[in-house]
Amino acid sequence: MEQREGYVEHIKFRNDENGYTIFQLSRPGEPEELTCVGVFPDISEGEYVLLSGDMTTHVLYGEQLQVSKFEISVPKDRLAMERYLGSGAIKGIGVTMASRIVSKFGDDTFRILEREPERLAEIKGISDRMAREFHEQFREKQGMRNAMMYLQQYHISGDLAVKIYKQYGDSMRDILENNPYRMIEDINGIGFKTADSIAERMGISGESEYRIRAGVLYALQLASQYGHVYLPDRELIRFCVDLLGVREDSLSHIIESLSIDRKLKIVTKQTDDCTELQVYSWPSYFAEIAVARMLCNLNTRSDIDEGFVMHRLRKIEDNLDIELDEIQRRAVLEASRNGVMILTGGPGTGKTTTINAIISLFESNGKSILLAAPTGRAAKRMTEATGREAKTIHRLLEVTRMNPDGNDFRHGIFARDESNPLETDVVIIDEVSMVDIHLMNALLRAIPVGTRLILVGDGDQLPSVGPGNVLRDILASGTFASVCLTKIFRQAEESDIVVNAHKIRNGEDIRLDNKSKDFFIMRRSDSSVIISVVSELVRDKLPKYVEATPMDIQVLTPMRKGELGVENLNRMLQDFMNPKNEQKVEYATRGVVFREGDKIMQIRNNYQMEWEVRSARGTIMDSGMGIYNGDIGVIKKINRFAEEMEILFDDNKTVYYPFSSSEDLEHAYAVTIHKSQGSEYPAVVMPVLSGPRMLMTRNLLYTAVTRATRCVTIVGSENAIHQMIANANEQKRYTGLCDRIMECSR
Repeated sequence: MEQREGYVEHIKFRNDENGYTIFQLSRPGEPEELTCVGVFPDISEGEYVLLSGDMTTHVLYGEQLQVSKFEISVPKDRLAMERYLGSGAIKGIGVTMASRIVSKFGDDTFRILEREPERLAEIKGISDRMAREFHEQFREKQGMRNAMMYLQQYHISGDLAVKIYKQYGDSMRDILENNPYRMIEDINGIGFKTADSIAERMGISGESEYRIRAGVLYALQLASQYGHVYLPDRELIRFCVDLLGVREDSLSHIIESLSIDRKLKIVTKQTDDCTELQVYSWPSYFAEIAVARMLCNLNTRSDIDEGFVMHRLRKIEDNLDIELDEIQRRAVLEASRNGVMILTGGPGTGKTTTINAIISLFESNGKSILLAAPTGRAAKRMTEATGREAKTIHRLLEVTRMNPDGNDFRHGIFARDESNPLETDVVIIDEVSMVDIHLMNALLRAIPVGTRLILVGDGDQLPSVGPGNVLRDILASGTFASVCLTKIFRQAEESDIVVNAHKIRNGEDIRLDNKSKDFFIMRRSDSSVIISVVSELVRDKLPKYVEATPMDIQVLTPMRKGELGVENLNRMLQDFMNPKNEQKVEYATRGVVFREGDKIMQIRNNYQMEWEVRSARGTIMDSGMGIYNGDIGVIKKINRFAEEMEILFDDNKTVYYPFSSSEDLEHAYAVTIHKSQGSEYPAVVMPVLSGPRMLMTRNLLYTAVTRATRCVTIVGSENAIHQMIANANEQKRYTGLCDRIMECSR
């Protein structure tokens, strides 16, 4: 680390939101100015600064100092004071005014500004009001500087320090020294780990009640990332003991206290064997209760003339040139008479044909219909299958702005809700297995009683990435009309992808003799060889076979870690598919290199990210907000000066993606099977050798196989595939929606 000091000569760029600044440093005795880059929450031209950082060479702008730590030295002589005040650091004081102030008060200038500002009015042109304003600005800048110096000693980064000071102002020290965990609720971007690290450096006890309270809420947050809506109290306590390193007896009263403060909801469930206490975060409990209540309210039943419906249905079959089987016709009848109806079935069982018949029947009755799916790719498939526009659920609900707290861009506010409901007679949602409890809550809020809701999905797919097991819980409640399609139609029977998918779902072994036209295995036993084979398949062999580009072919893997995990596969595939090239600009962060031409995926919902769709001539044809978990795109351009990447996402959405949000991106040459839900690819390549039993499961393999439309290629161990088929275990999710529905329907 190197040290430099001097005057801030010229600020070239500044982001007022996060304090990111580029400026020229004038150093005593040095003829050339030095470019400095870093986070400076409040810095002005003319200030004297002491800087620590690393010298780097920018590909376009040459040598510069990447500042990691700094101090602002208060000007001590008259020339430095005049230079500082004349720089515009205090609005309303220019070069001439600065000269007059320093001439009047000399070395005492800054003391006057801070302690006797009324004396500034002795100078011609400065009123009492102006004097007070100059004083307030000076004090604010001093406060920011002092805060930065204070926070730096606890190794708090500049951009985080800016957020902390802006939130708390002069009360910052008292808050942090007493309860730094308060930052978790108050400041976006600060989670438990960050607050806990700061608290430890500040000497806060590990047994602090504030720490334990924050830790319990964090434990439930972590549990939600594994799909749980609640945790049993004993499991939550055990988890917290391991997480926080505290005694078990210190947790029970904390959980009770959080319940009293309405941070947690404790539900008692009585079974034949025992009494279970279910601990929810309050938002999760509210979401379950609301979903159950709204579904039951929608679940009206109408009397229909079955003969008349069947007569119309036969006409529809003639018009569409289809022939429904008995179960499909029953599905159409159930959709006609029930306010809520669930249609399920595996690949090749005619879900799309049935949906089209349902749509045609409602349209023949003059009903309006809205179609939606959880992801952009699933919505696009729905559009292609029905010939009618389908939207993502987020777009259907019209994301409008960020959360009411004004700073959390990952939790959207929808324009459509109970006060502004969807205006339609029928809502059909596909791929419902992907919908988590919070998105289902938002959707149902926008559907008024009297509107028909048809949920379509595959109950054997993996559950949603987010918390809940919505489709399975709704089915398990037995409260709503449901039809499961089981017959594989003749055309689908010609595909080994479809046939093998059903065998996998039923726990039957599949033939891996490579006599198929669309289902293959390449037996390999060495990880490095598997990676090499996967790379060649994706880049060279499969594109011609399935008439697609290498970017369309998807590598799916059960896990993130390990040689055949997503992280390592993406590093290897990036080098193979999009190698380093002097013509391609790169951006490196957190040990990841993003390169022009890379295939990437959005891994968190960002409701505030703006996108636009342009014509070939560059005209904006459409625009909107929101890039969502699972959206895939390609980096078209990296602009290091503007610090942004131009990314073309699905559906030709162009996003100018700031470097500061890059933690929400990862490479997508390989993705986990869980992340692939709702998508279809011309070809799927699946490297499989071994892995944890909890991951190597039947429904994981079933989900992977059903993502492919033209070809599945497994590279690795045949024995591992047979073991996955035999492993019907699934990771348990703690959800209570089934119970809530049954309570509401009584």
